[in-house]
Amino acid sequence: MIFSIFRIAAALALFASPAAAFTPIETPSLVERVQSGDLPPIETRAPREPLIVDLASRNRSTGKPGGTLHTLIAKSKNIRYLVVWGYARLVGYDENYALQPDILKNVAVEEGRIFTFTLREGHRWSDGHPFTTEDFRYYWDDVANDPDLSPTGPPSLLMADGKPPEVTIVSDTVIRYEWDSPNPEFLTALAAARPPFIYRPAHYLKTVHGRYTDPAKLEAKIKKKKMRNWAQLHNRYDNLYKNDNPDLPTLQPWVNITGKKGQHFVMARNPYYHRFDATGQQLPYIDTVDMRVAASSLFAAKAMVGEVDLLAKGLDFGGVPLLKRGERLEDYDTRLWPTGFSSHIALYPNLNYYDDEWRALLQNRDFRRALSLGIDRRIINRTLYFGLAKEVGNSALEGSPLYDEGNSAAFARYDPETANRLLDGLGLTERRGDGMRLLPDGRPVEIIIETAGERSEEIDALELITETWREIGVKLLARPSDRDILRNRAFAGQTMMTVWTGWDLGVPTPNSVPEELAPTMQSTLIWPKWGQHYQSMGSMGTVPDMPAAIKLMNLYKAWRSGALTDGTPITRESAWRQMLRIHAEEQLIIGVVAQAPQPVVVSKRLRNAPVKGLYAWEPGAQFGVHRMDEFWFVDADEKTAALK
Repeated sequence: MIFSIFRIAAALALFASPAAAFTPIETPSLVERVQSGDLPPIETRAPREPLIVDLASRNRSTGKPGGTLHTLIAKSKNIRYLVVWGYARLVGYDENYALQPDILKNVAVEEGRIFTFTLREGHRWSDGHPFTTEDFRYYWDDVANDPDLSPTGPPSLLMADGKPPEVTIVSDTVIRYEWDSPNPEFLTALAAARPPFIYRPAHYLKTVHGRYTDPAKLEAKIKKKKMRNWAQLHNRYDNLYKNDNPDLPTLQPWVNITGKKGQHFVMARNPYYHRFDATGQQLPYIDTVDMRVAASSLFAAKAMVGEVDLLAKGLDFGGVPLLKRGERLEDYDTRLWPTGFSSHIALYPNLNYYDDEWRALLQNRDFRRALSLGIDRRIINRTLYFGLAKEVGNSALEGSPLYDEGNSAAFARYDPETANRLLDGLGLTERRGDGMRLLPDGRPVEIIIETAGERSEEIDALELITETWREIGVKLLARPSDRDILRNRAFAGQTMMTVWTGWDLGVPTPNSVPEELAPTMQSTLIWPKWGQHYQSMGSMGTVPDMPAAIKLMNLYKAWRSGALTDGTPITRESAWRQMLRIHAEEQLIIGVVAQAPQPVVVSKRLRNAPVKGLYAWEPGAQFGVHRMDEFWFVDADEKTAALK
């Protein structure tokens, strides 16, 4: 029996069915382009069945189109965040974190393994070309299954029990993915902050694909762009997430019109966007997003003098006093949203560290427990967050149905006496003159913790941890690094420990994919080589050799299949709870504090931006789940006129 996993009804909280008398209204800033013939009229540009948002049911106001929203980014490559915040997805989360169709008109699921997607008839890419199932076919046949572009084959979300789906094009607007066994990760992956984009603008990318382009013309393009081959050229053009190719058509609410170099980027409204309000106005309300590059250390000061309309990423709690002072001078509010990471600050021991003796120590749970007990979270909370954060370890947050107070509290108290006893029990009894413990080979117990240096509070927290670890004979050395360099060093087993946020998914449900809790991804900094082994299906990395990691992997597979390796049935909730308990007992990730307030600067002229909201990467895509395309300026008319 086929059933819909979405609540498709006439009175949805977020997405309502199109009204019978729906008439699209031309956006004022696009009128001249329509009159000049540069753009077709809105009646032609809009999908035949656009997505009509029901603002009133969510206590949001109908907006006025126009204006420019100013924000800041720390690096030019961070223009990708507008793809995160714009949050146009095949399916996406609503504000209650329930999955709903977005770009898609409908999704039907059969037995958890057959997914039938229905597209919106008449939907178009940002360049006006039709968006059809050919764009899905192109990705599947010519990208995911092309050995030059995807040497390891399709991504893991498109594999169930190691097998790919049968992909059937039913029509221009209907496509079906059918696996032999259930694929519970599929839809949640499509709703992610960084989605897999299982479709591509085929009409654009075929011009640089070896299968579709005249070899002589393609060779000329390769030489002009100074690429090695057509695959490298194709990858250069194909950056839907990076958002750095202004010629690449998109389905997002705003389109990059400036390229990928420089310090100033302008993103213009997508005239073919699929979402409308109930009055017929096409979203996004805001015409352009202005993104300027600046040092993140200057973000608070720039916000204080009125240079931004919306800003969160790059601000930390330490800047709140400055931001609050600026409220009296400039026209903005500073809102404090709780963060959705399982830990706002967390320490990641690298269980794949290259040094044999250190790796054995890092893999010993008593060592990790001792380090956790040697952290005075109360001092860190009061010093950095005025006591507003939660002094807990790394686990599911309150608000999650999987929250367990015992897991959050496990080894999260400050107890140097027990920490010292655990370290003595490991044979680390010898000390040098300054009280620092020594390894059996005579080296000091010095833990180098590497940081990307993007959040000043991480450095401040490490300084406080340095003081209390000294009491248990452990020396902490902080090493700032670049994010990419840090990750590459971790992947190679060269980092001893890193400081980062906890799991992106801090408020999981039993149906959430527990991939962060098991060694399934190279990017999880506690076990990069084990994660690489799983991601590459055994062709790279190393096999997990630690009992806790092996058990977590077995539970992850059981969550997917519904049964343990011995065939014993297991529910997804039970699998989650067991995995969370293992993490709490093992202290695989040492959480420092959770739910620290995230400052969010919002212009007082900006409407529909939530006063209270969860600032989370997963689920929610930071501003994405709050639907930035629905934000609007009260003075939009004046701001738009000023642009002309």
